[in-house]
Amino acid sequence: MPARTSAEAFRALHDRAEPDDPLVLPNVWDAVSARAFADGGFPALATSSSAVAAVLGYEDGEHTPPDEMFAALRRIVRAVDVPVTADIEAGYGLAPAEIVERLLEAGVVGCNLEDSDPATGELEDPREHADRLAEVSAAAAGRLVINARVDTFLHGDGSVESAVRRGRLYAGAGADVVYPILAPAEVLPDLAEGLRVPVNALCLPGGPAPTRLGRLGASRVTFGGGLHRQATAGLRDLVRRTASPAGADA
Repeated sequence: MPARTSAEAFRALHDRAEPDDPLVLPNVWDAVSARAFADGGFPALATSSSAVAAVLGYEDGEHTPPDEMFAALRRIVRAVDVPVTADIEAGYGLAPAEIVERLLEAGVVGCNLEDSDPATGELEDPREHADRLAEVSAAAAGRLVINARVDTFLHGDGSVESAVRRGRLYAGAGADVVYPILAPAEVLPDLAEGLRVPVNALCLPGGPAPTRLGRLGASRVTFGGGLHRQATAGLRDLVRRTASPAGADA
């Protein structure tokens, strides 16, 4: 399927007929996890930069060499028949045209781009970041769904006003979705009303379920590195059981 057609199909998944039925995107980290969630019936998948980095042996925060990250994306895309959107942090210092070229070569239909420095946590100037997003959008020419991550609840003042101000700039620059990461669930209605584009909410363990986040205004729900952390905890439990005397006897 041509890249533009794939992106349009993925973009359409954000148009929800029912508020409590948001687009739920499990964040995967390798071919095995991607196949498991695709086989589970999810219509599309996202990657998690922190989870992919961990699988490759790196810390999160753009410590993964770009060549290794994009190679991992290609393997994930190759493993499934559903659309995959990629978390590429702040873009690994690559020029907008190269970001788009590498994403399209990997076969993904979209990407996250965050507006803070992964090394320092310092927020980028919003207008400069909007200009960068505009360059990515122009190079993509509709072939990628751009999810603009707003980090004001992570590194900024945590206000709805700041998130909306940045998000509107990013949407005006061509972002299809705005992702105010770690925004409290109770402010999602205000964010959705203020942004007027699809809003991505983060689903956290112990927090509201995706259906609840949808009713509050989220068009799209992701999990960040949470699913990988849960899988890793399960693996550690398996290690403990395997290493125990009872496990050895079994």
